[in-house]
Amino acid sequence: MPSVWSEGNTQQGDKRKSCCDPARSKTLSMLGSHLYRSWEISTVPEAIKSGGAEKGNRNAAIDAVEKSDASIVPKKSLNERKLEEEMEGRDAAKGNAQKFTVGQTQHWEPRSMGLEGVRKAAKQDKALKFTALMHHITPSILVESFYDLNRKAAVGIDGVTWQDYEKILYGRVEQLHRAIQSGAYRAQASRRTYIYKADGKLRPLGIAAVEDKIVQQAVVKVLNTIYEEDFLGFSYGFRQGRGQHDALDAVWMGISTKPIGWILDADISAYFDTIDHAWMNKFLQHRIADKRILRLINKWLKAGVIEDGRRIAAQRGTPQGAVISPLLANIYLHYVFDTWVHHWRRHHAGGEVIVVRYADDSVIGFQYEEEAKRFLEAMTERFAQFGLTLHPQKTRLIEFGRYAEQRRKKRGLRRPETFDFLGFTHCCSQTRRGGFKILRQTIKKRMRATMAAIQSALKRKRHEPIGQVGAWLKRVMRGYYNYHAVPDNLKRLKGFRHSVCRAWLRQLRRRSQKDKMTWERFECIARKYVPCPLRVHPYPPERFAF
Repeated sequence: MPSVWSEGNTQQGDKRKSCCDPARSKTLSMLGSHLYRSWEISTVPEAIKSGGAEKGNRNAAIDAVEKSDASIVPKKSLNERKLEEEMEGRDAAKGNAQKFTVGQTQHWEPRSMGLEGVRKAAKQDKALKFTALMHHITPSILVESFYDLNRKAAVGIDGVTWQDYEKILYGRVEQLHRAIQSGAYRAQASRRTYIYKADGKLRPLGIAAVEDKIVQQAVVKVLNTIYEEDFLGFSYGFRQGRGQHDALDAVWMGISTKPIGWILDADISAYFDTIDHAWMNKFLQHRIADKRILRLINKWLKAGVIEDGRRIAAQRGTPQGAVISPLLANIYLHYVFDTWVHHWRRHHAGGEVIVVRYADDSVIGFQYEEEAKRFLEAMTERFAQFGLTLHPQKTRLIEFGRYAEQRRKKRGLRRPETFDFLGFTHCCSQTRRGGFKILRQTIKKRMRATMAAIQSALKRKRHEPIGQVGAWLKRVMRGYYNYHAVPDNLKRLKGFRHSVCRAWLRQLRRRSQKDKMTWERFECIARKYVPCPLRVHPYPPERFAF
């Protein structure tokens, strides 16, 4: 039976300890109701109070120095081991009392409070349920969360920008904190908007209001300390310290170093729109027993969207574009897919199996074809139980790996098929010495879409000064290289640069009917403003320190 971390379960009139007392080192919350003056008091950093709005002026570890309101500290024996409940003058709590006993005074060391204490407890006990987390959402956390938001993000239904809200931040944060703690906070509906996907279809987004983004970011900070200790190693999407290139290199290393012969490229259809709210709540309750946090999350799930002036209630899914959606999506797939596939490959697989998941895109490698087919059938049934379906066109099982080309050649087949993952097409290739290697190149369809966007922007900027357009183009190209400049992809990027230069020259020649811009003259401009691609990312073995 999972243990429960019961925090703040003293009565209103009971005496309680100061937060510096080691006997309260595992009790990371108070009553949590601002009506009884038992919440933690946070002070806004002086640098922000004095007008400094830069993120670097704020203290990242502000939770570690939180103060509690005045209390009467009961006398504690120095040399006798007693439970925390005994020192507070109350009965021992069932389940957790024997786990969190304090050592003798001569040997104890101060234990971390705040979110660091939550992280350590989550790491120590994987079955621990947290009953009081709301008090960690302090005014200082709300301020930090505000400055963590994207300052150029689209506005929500209220039309308030990040810059507008910054002007009233310190006058509003206390009211917002009070509304959250008392339950008076109400989530606003998201503004519906659409963006084009790579295949030309529209992707629906839900843009939340600034105040909702702040509260969501604060909750994400708290929950991340728990779930970062639970998420498995092959989960890379929207996690702290992990990025897309970590997932790409993990795929490269797994296929290159293990006898993988088959690849299952799996994609979930409309994943963010089909998350089941009932299952989402059940999964959250595995670790979160704080009803106020759960109610807060359900407010966002049920807030709905505003489209064409009318509100559409949300029955399923979580708005793609909301701050908390990536974390909720990871939690959902952690229980639906990650833990299940980890158990499957340990108990049902006879050969090697590798797994890499980034959000709703997964790459699973198998040594044997029969196991790959059996897994695909079991995965389809597993997803159906939780309201998810695999995309019929994007989900493919292909022969791929070190010996795939040789086996296919013996059967009279063409070269192995390729698969796309996180913006790159993965191909079976050879080194200069004839050995196997994975060739990663930018997906052609994505590159054409980017090229079309640049051409359209250059057309709009046709009559602007060359220096101004060149500075903009340099930023665009450097940003593109920062993601796509991986080993073996420079040849394709050089072709991309050449196409961009031709598009810019075409617009320069159309500025006037008496154009005299030759290619030789333009080359000097291109060398100054359009950088050549250089390798930005190391080879995967270097990143993995093999």
